[in-house]
Amino acid sequence: MKDTITAEDEARIVAAIAEAEKNTSGEIRVHIENTCQGNVLDRATQVFAHLHMHQTKLRNGVLFYVALKSRQFAVLGDAGINARVPPNFWQEITALVVQHFKEGRYAEGLSKGVLMAGEQLKVYFPYSGDATDTNELQNDISFGKD
Repeated sequence: MKDTITAEDEARIVAAIAEAEKNTSGEIRVHIENTCQGNVLDRATQVFAHLHMHQTKLRNGVLFYVALKSRQFAVLGDAGINARVPPNFWQEITALVVQHFKEGRYAEGLSKGVLMAGEQLKVYFPYSGDATDTNELQNDISFGKD
């Protein structure tokens, strides 16, 4: 994975997460692994639970899941988000990210997708600016073991 996602790429993606979360109470995580066995949405759901993303106060976590060698990608939102966003919300983000992936620009695709999600999330989950609006999940990228 580290030959595809460099330390510089990782820093760029983490910076995009921090930027995206500035204006929203939504929480965004990125998980990257090499292979996905089975259905990509099922695997993304497993990772979502493993990262405790369902434990945010407003149920407004978003996971960007990537399996590099399997060429699989999914964006998964928690119940609080899915109850409020329009039906094409995830498809537009997915199309943007996948287009960059096809050109081998993984960090750029993830960064732009994360920023796009942040822009949309601030409409439905604006940052309140008070002490109750804290960063509930880490901004770092989680990596699979394979």
